[in-house]
Amino acid sequence: MANIITIVRILCSIALLFCSVFSVEFYALYITAGISDILDGIIARKTHSAGEFGAKLDTVADMALFSVCFIKLLPVWKPEIWVCIWVSVIAAIKVINIVLGFVMYKKFVSIHSFMNKVAGAMLFVLPLALKFIDRRYAVSVVCSVATFAVVQECYFIKTEKDV
Repeated sequence: MANIITIVRILCSIALLFCSVFSVEFYALYITAGISDILDGIIARKTHSAGEFGAKLDTVADMALFSVCFIKLLPVWKPEIWVCIWVSVIAAIKVINIVLGFVMYKKFVSIHSFMNKVAGAMLFVLPLALKFIDRRYAVSVVCSVATFAVVQECYFIKTEKDV
């Protein structure tokens, strides 16, 4: 059941590609994807069905939602160059973490740390909050937390913590 809910997030992400940004349909799919991200983990834990495949699928679904939102929102937000550089550095560290995990453990490593969850939640709330909070401040806070999360993830991979 949890994996089906995770697949719903992937399908919502794909459907977002065909919606106008900030339309009712966009928000409905976006919020549904966010709720599915919360529910899949809760259901997996409650039903004792959490496993390696589900964790990998969850990571793929998170990446799909983030990527689609980035593609859709980038032209609308027109971020400053410093934001693009910062996000690129975070993404590069994330890729390094994936490669490092694979090289060290010969498998895809998915760290579901508290800070990764906080960064994901903040990233999810960001498009919803931009109408109320100055974009520069909101993006700075989210990027700061995301930077901490990916650096911490690298540390966890290198020290075999939660791997």
